Amino acid sequence: MAENYLELKNIRKTFPGIIANDNVSLSVQEGEIHALLGENGAGKSTLMNILIGLYFPDSGQVLIKGKEVKIKSPKDAIFNGIGMVHQHFKLVDSLSVAENIIIGWQEQGLFIKEKELLKKIKDISITYDLEINPEAIVRDLSPGEKQRVEIVKMLYRNVEMLILDEPTSVLTPQESRKLFVNLRDMKARGKTVIFISHKLNEIMEIADRVTILRRGKNIKTMNKSGTEPKELARLMIGRDMQEIEKKANNLETNPDILNLKGLSAINDEGRLCLDKIDLCIKKGEIVGVAGVSGNGQTELAEALTGLRQTSAGTIEVDGKAVKGSPKDFIKRGVSHIPEDRIGTGCIPAFTCIENVIMKKYDSAPIRKGFSIDKKTAHQIGMEMLSTYDVRMPSESTPVKLLSGGNMQKLILARELSCNPKLIIAMHPTYGLDVSAVEMVHKYLIKEQEKGTAILLISEDLDELLTLSDSLTVMFKGKMTEKRDIHKWTIDEIGYEMMGLNYKEEEKEALC
Repeated sequence: MAENYLELKNIRKTFPGIIANDNVSLSVQEGEIHALLGENGAGKSTLMNILIGLYFPDSGQVLIKGKEVKIKSPKDAIFNGIGMVHQHFKLVDSLSVAENIIIGWQEQGLFIKEKELLKKIKDISITYDLEINPEAIVRDLSPGEKQRVEIVKMLYRNVEMLILDEPTSVLTPQESRKLFVNLRDMKARGKTVIFISHKLNEIMEIADRVTILRRGKNIKTMNKSGTEPKELARLMIGRDMQEIEKKANNLETNPDILNLKGLSAINDEGRLCLDKIDLCIKKGEIVGVAGVSGNGQTELAEALTGLRQTSAGTIEVDGKAVKGSPKDFIKRGVSHIPEDRIGTGCIPAFTCIENVIMKKYDSAPIRKGFSIDKKTAHQIGMEMLSTYDVRMPSESTPVKLLSGGNMQKLILARELSCNPKLIIAMHPTYGLDVSAVEMVHKYLIKEQEKGTAILLISEDLDELLTLSDSLTVMFKGKMTEKRDIHKWTIDEIGYEMMGLNYKEEEKEALC
């Protein structure tokens, strides 16, 4: 049996009113890929932040190779061989790859020997098959390339244990497979990896062992070979997951709800971000939009909800052209589940009641003349929050204090309770754990069964393949022709996401 590289003994960490880690013990063997699994709020992030020196435990021990260490800063973590690649990359876009790799690295010294630096970065890239150009500017890189920069940055600092937080959330299928090859190579070279993910199929593919946290406690650590996804989900949420049942739909004779013809728009930098997009969504149809972040998906959602002005083309909802403010789109029956819950989806300082009635406050029975009937508003708001099981300390709690899952339920309560004709759902499950994802999927399927048209924009291919009736891919502001979901393969979607046609010679060139 391999020796333990890391041991955590009875780690306890509390915040006001919350026990984040409740005497958690965990061992990670040297040279293994160890998956960490748990719902949002289970204590994963707190535990990893303790490991990298952002938090200090109230009690407990951290041992590296059997020796107790005190990690009080990220510098201490690096000194002890621990590095982390965060879900949201910590890179400076305006700097080069090499500059990002050495930034903050004290051992670099006052003077940079550029040739030696570039050679060392290239040597690391070759050794671990992490192809990267050290002279490239980070803002010009794809998400997969940026992730490789983060990994090379840690290897440049000679870390022995690498923590990866949701590492495939922004990658194409091909990039995810390449990452797994890289991780297995690191393992073969003696590196230790902690792999944090909500995707059970990924954990079953890459991990050696799995530790499940629930409500701050270590529920169980097991060998991957001795378990299955259903058991992992049950241990994680404390119950069996329910299968998503999607009925077969004959949509051909259904009327069109959304029609886009030649839709174009300019982004905040003055560049073309939507390039003559044509798309039709029928009543009761879920159309999935795949694509790597930054290819026009955000601007598309903004254009379809009145948040971004279009420069050409038309938008028709239920046969009528619509163009103007968000209020105009709302009147046409368009609901919006935005990607930014806290910034766009809610007013953080407002209460749960105030946020959930935001689409009802200016009409009867809440509005009476020029005033709001607060008693009626409270009653209707509480009914909406209760229907969607929004869990909160009280109805007067500011929305900013809710968990991500409960905040998303509140947004769903507001957007779905107005009987929309069309839902623009932008990354509706991003950052949510499996039980919250299950909840969101159920609500979307229920809306579809009522005849609502749904545009589902997501970077999670499993989600798109599970929910969509048809699929299109966005790349650099252009959109592929919509096709039935069963006429796509994972590889075809991945190549379209990279702007490539699915041809044998291109497949071989990328392998």
